[in-house]
Amino acid sequence: MSIPSAPRGEGRLADNIAYFARALRHAGLPVGPGAVLDAIAAVEAARIGTREDFYWTLHSVFVKRHEHSILFDQAFRIFWRRRALLEKLIAQMSPVAPGGQEERRPQAGALRVAEALAAPRREQPEPVETTEFSARLTVSDREVLKTKDFAQMSAAEIAQAKRLIAGMSLPHDEVVTRRFLPDRRGRRIDPRRTFRRSLRAGGAVIDLAYRSPAVRHAPVVALMDVSGSMAEYSRLFLHFLHAIAEKRRRVHSFVFATRLTNISRELTSRDPDEALARASKRVQDWEGGTRIAHALHEFNRHWSRRVLGQGAIVLLFTDGLEREVTRELTFEMDRLKRSCRRLIWLNPLLRFDAFEARASGIRAMLPHVDEFRPIHTLASMEELCRALSGEPAAGRSPRRRLRAS
Repeated sequence: MSIPSAPRGEGRLADNIAYFARALRHAGLPVGPGAVLDAIAAVEAARIGTREDFYWTLHSVFVKRHEHSILFDQAFRIFWRRRALLEKLIAQMSPVAPGGQEERRPQAGALRVAEALAAPRREQPEPVETTEFSARLTVSDREVLKTKDFAQMSAAEIAQAKRLIAGMSLPHDEVVTRRFLPDRRGRRIDPRRTFRRSLRAGGAVIDLAYRSPAVRHAPVVALMDVSGSMAEYSRLFLHFLHAIAEKRRRVHSFVFATRLTNISRELTSRDPDEALARASKRVQDWEGGTRIAHALHEFNRHWSRRVLGQGAIVLLFTDGLEREVTRELTFEMDRLKRSCRRLIWLNPLLRFDAFEARASGIRAMLPHVDEFRPIHTLASMEELCRALSGEPAAGRSPRRRLRAS
């Protein structure tokens, strides 16, 4: 790709924008040559003079989805972290005097961006095959990936984790319904089919027909927090829900931050990336604040009677850090518990060994859930599948957490 030269002086701002776009592409953002040219043209037209103006100008061009904002933010902080470098480059293109800002500490997603920025800019020669002896002779890469935190995964590891989630053994939970189906080995006589068979033979012989209760998979209802603190975990959990829905399971997915949004129809797309793109386009409050009580109230009022039938299992995916804890949160949690067969709370904060249920929001929600589980690794997802299949949950009692705190 040919990189246009800087419009004024001997500046290298255009070259650095191209290198920055290449780093974003390595980190997983869909940035092409056209976006690079648009970004350079936007910087020239905006005649920016501050670091913040430069940030939002590039953000408006390179970021197309909500989930890409955090990766762009970390890439910008790391790529332009050299003090006074960006201001000097801006000064060569714009006469406006630039102003300085304090640097921010990298947060979640910094590892993926750092690896993308460290990627070689030029093609490297083919490596020579060598023989090395690894000290980890009994631990495979897949086992290491299963126990790695989602927030610490690189872009390649997240892609591999998505493939493992797609091939994960899904739960085999089944519930007995009130409907009956024809069954030769059934214990109940089917009167209608018995009479029809007898009439075919003229009524001389009574041919008994049997039936048994129909067995179906229990529907899964997911209430997922997509606020800023849950960004690194909600993305892979959406892939988990898409994998369950792709196996022709009844999955009803809802996301919330400051409002509740139903994305069940968006997750029915075959391609997982397309499904997540459609879901993120519909959600207006992605990575916003957290209003758990309000979201539960909206669900209980408008959706609970529609989706919580036939022994539904509810997966509540949130960290429980509510801004204002009132009696409404306790009431809505109790109502949700009474409306479903099982209520499982998935909390990424349980990845810390020293976690204690001291927050007022967590203590208000814990008494109304059946199980309290972590959801930060692939291994925890596999444990969740076994729990949905009906296996007993050892050490997942919410009351133990309350007594320990």
